[in-house]
Amino acid sequence: MKGSIFALGSISIAANSVLAVPTTISQEVGKRASTCNTAEDRACWSDGFSIDTNYMESFPDTGVTRQYVIVVSEAENISPDGIVKPLSMLINGSSPGPTLYADWGDHLEVTVINELTTNGTSTHWHGVTMMNNNPNDGVNGITECPTAPGKSHTYRFRAEQHGTSWYHSHFSTQYGTGVAGALVVNGPATSNYDVDLGPYMITDYYYKTAEEIYSTIIIPSPGIPPSADNILFNGTHVNADGGGSYSVITMTQGKTHRLRLINPSVDAEMILTMENHNFTIVAIDFVPVTPRTVNQVFLAIGQRLDVIINADQEVGNYWFNMTFPDNGLCGSSTIDFPAAIVRYEGAEEVNPTGSGTAPTDLACQDLIDFVPHISVTVPSESFNDDLGDSLDVNLVNNAWRDIESRVYWTVSGSSMNISWGYPTLAYLRDDNEDYPTQLNALKVADDQEWSYWVINNELALPHPMHLHGHDFYILGSSGTVDVATTFNSTNDLASLNFVNPTRRDVTMLPGLGWIVLAFKNNNPGAWLMHCHIAWHVGSGLSVQFIERPSEIKTLFDLDTILDPTCTDWNTYYADAEFHQEDSGL
Repeated sequence: MKGSIFALGSISIAANSVLAVPTTISQEVGKRASTCNTAEDRACWSDGFSIDTNYMESFPDTGVTRQYVIVVSEAENISPDGIVKPLSMLINGSSPGPTLYADWGDHLEVTVINELTTNGTSTHWHGVTMMNNNPNDGVNGITECPTAPGKSHTYRFRAEQHGTSWYHSHFSTQYGTGVAGALVVNGPATSNYDVDLGPYMITDYYYKTAEEIYSTIIIPSPGIPPSADNILFNGTHVNADGGGSYSVITMTQGKTHRLRLINPSVDAEMILTMENHNFTIVAIDFVPVTPRTVNQVFLAIGQRLDVIINADQEVGNYWFNMTFPDNGLCGSSTIDFPAAIVRYEGAEEVNPTGSGTAPTDLACQDLIDFVPHISVTVPSESFNDDLGDSLDVNLVNNAWRDIESRVYWTVSGSSMNISWGYPTLAYLRDDNEDYPTQLNALKVADDQEWSYWVINNELALPHPMHLHGHDFYILGSSGTVDVATTFNSTNDLASLNFVNPTRRDVTMLPGLGWIVLAFKNNNPGAWLMHCHIAWHVGSGLSVQFIERPSEIKTLFDLDTILDPTCTDWNTYYADAEFHQEDSGL
């Protein structure tokens, strides 16, 4: 088997240093050996594989294993926006961390080294379905124990999907302090383009650590998340005092450019516009879709959009704007004008003179009428809202572990609280089906081909819901409502779409409203579904699906998989200086 090793070693950051971050991105899509994928034909990929290939059933056998080493560490006094932040967490010395690349069908081996002082860590491969590979999903307390300080853990998986995603820590709120990076799997596309600009992460940014912020949110007073101190575009931005620098996206006049947008925020849903330019959406999360041209896009936390931009304007500089929805329920920032610069080659290196493009307000609602290129019909005859597969989301102020008053989120009356040292897969290893209530473990019957879930939101706050191990099929949504409403089959069943519905791995649960989701029961494992607002998942807004449990021990040697990391973790944690203060996720 061919192999490529990428030794992305640790970069030391000294005190009082300034973190270097990228300010431009430009990557021509290289022509690989034995590929038909060119600027004139992005639908073709290689012999026997194209955009028409059902990637859920078939993918190339490249014979390539891409090996990466990433190091999670702490750094003092970094300043991606020109203002010094006392403490951050980095991957290989930067935030965001390095982009991990693969071609469709490659194998990946990623070794994560934990150089943090007092934190465990785990690495989740967001959106990667991990078909028949649940132990590599990277969720401490579910599929593994955390990696202890000074230890390492290697993840192995296949790039069966193609497109854009990201990886991040699933250890408490850790990714909100910088432990995240992009993941790109090269493959075919539903529309042609000339230049691949690569991944572009837009995120909220705080001068305090996410852990410090969370500790103030979970107590009843104030109990409200603060506004972000800034919005970072590809790792940089100007600050409120005028320092720092804008991120610059370079485009070539007359060419079309693929931009891979990622929202790795902890509390910010966003609307994006590009002055005098449209976006043609060709993929949502890891799902190729029928191309759709729009003048603005909505990007929830965890979502990705692959868009094609035609550089058909005069050579010059243009604003790329980020705007929050007007209702104030989807994040906020103290920065008045979050933006990056789109600069045509040959343009003067100055800021744009225009005022940017104001979007139409989308009220925290994503679109659910995209058309997946690979069509799948969900069996409507199997859906029955009387089966009891419904989840009700609420917020409670009550005792947390009988210690003190805390604010936490519940799903169907229960707030998730995992055990770092005894993950769900350990229950399955030990044939122990007596799951504690706080694990929010929902067993999926082996004889059910499809699962259907109605999620009702009892409060006005919307939630970006993310499912591990699957793309879910979005059968319907209440949309934006002003009065609390729950799904009712008499009134709402006819509105559901079972014929090639939009599918992806993150969608918005409307405030006071509902969504109906489906997924196929074809992936044995313990799969987390949670709100991707870091404060909410930390406060328990999660469930896990135990899928095809009778097959899990047959597929995996759980003793060999779990024991080394769990032994190291439990030895470390017995004398650790800190203890779990949140859900652990």
